[in-house]
Amino acid sequence: MPNLFVSLMRTLVPGVVGLVLALAARIGLDLDDATVTLYVGAALTAGYYTVFRLLEELAERMSWQPLQTLAGILLGWARPPQYVRPVTAPVRLRLDRAAMREDISEFYRMLNALGEDGRPR
Repeated sequence: MPNLFVSLMRTLVPGVVGLVLALAARIGLDLDDATVTLYVGAALTAGYYTVFRLLEELAERMSWQPLQTLAGILLGWARPPQYVRPVTAPVRLRLDRAAMREDISEFYRMLNALGEDGRPR
């Protein structure tokens, strides 16, 4: 679910920001054809992306590969985005030389335990 939320935000937020900037450029809300077209285009884009991203997520949870592939292709890429959590290490400050060597050795062991993609082997 975090992947779905992040991917929706990465697409919808720039659209909303663009809309707000367009409104800021036009202090008076004169709704001419170009303005209406802008609003309708932004709404249709957000709706299209949301529908097919939700279908893709649903198909993934149901392990229904044909629907997942179709939704992915209609979104411009056959697979949903994967966001890898960064590796974190606890910070403990011990200032004696032996403790520092031990901490560095432990951190080095942690790094060696990770694969090239940053995930544990």
